[in-house]
Amino acid sequence: MDILGNIRTWNRVRQTRKELSSLSNRELDDLGITRGDIPFIAQRASRR
Repeated sequence: MDILGNIRTWNRVRQTRKELSSLSNRELDDLGITRGDIPFIAQRASRR
């Protein structure tokens, strides 16, 4: 079990969600995503 890796992943997901959530609906629409997509996108982005 890699605790430090888990913490880093959690932090990346949290930061991505925070940044995407700060965008306006118009900006999200320009990116082709909705607010409901944010958790899934953040989780996927953390795997890269």
